Amino acid sequence: MPQMTSERPNSAMPSPTLERFLGGSPLAVFVRLAILCVLVGIILHALGFDPGNIIESLRRMIQAIWDMGFDAVRWLWRYFLLGAIVVIPIWVMLRLARTPRR
Repeated sequence: MPQMTSERPNSAMPSPTLERFLGGSPLAVFVRLAILCVLVGIILHALGFDPGNIIESLRRMIQAIWDMGFDAVRWLWRYFLLGAIVVIPIWVMLRLARTPRR
């Protein structure tokens, strides 16, 4: 009786274990990763990252976010207060109008 093995014949098809590990065919995964790398690279370049000096780029980005952060909080707070002047009284009136009466 011939022995049955789970080995696949020599072919160009990747093993199911490799496909399961990668999450798809190796070529498709490679293409998706390449596109994702280019997109992330564009975003990081827009944020000021330099692949030659990643530590300094990271420090500059954190400093810029820190400097921008407090201005953004002040800007957000002003618009919040401006909107609250209108929204909160209308919300209270609607809640009072919808309360069940006995």
